[in-house]
Amino acid sequence: MPAARPADVASIDAIVAAVYEVISGPAGAPRDWNRMRSLFAPEGRMAAIGMRPDGSYPLRMMTPDDYIARNTKAFATTGFFETELARRVETFGQVAHVFSTYEARHAANDAKPFMRGVNSIQLVHDGKRWYVLSLLWRAEDAALQLPERYLRNG
Repeated sequence: MPAARPADVASIDAIVAAVYEVISGPAGAPRDWNRMRSLFAPEGRMAAIGMRPDGSYPLRMMTPDDYIARNTKAFATTGFFETELARRVETFGQVAHVFSTYEARHAANDAKPFMRGVNSIQLVHDGKRWYVLSLLWRAEDAALQLPERYLRNG
């Protein structure tokens, strides 16, 4: 596992910001995938849930490397800038849960996002640094719009 930048994993704010930074960039810009890997615990996982046309809600589980393999080609031709709109954080000892509302644009200066949703991020602190243990996201759609309470910090 690549070593993390100390500043990336020093706080909850820092690691969440690093997650958003590492996946964002213009079309063709290489992402620092080793930086992304360094944010996750060795057992870390990512997952996405969304509605299929048949009305089912499949859960797509992946490792950070699976995410990298799935998105490298798309990021080569399409810009992707994901930013945080609002956040709710709960902590207990070395465990933190971050409910982070996001929006995504194809260019950093696009007036309107093409997607919004929620990232549910579970973090763990080992006494030295924070790790992402899991990151589950769900984008809004016509049947599920973000409620007002998730559009402001809570």
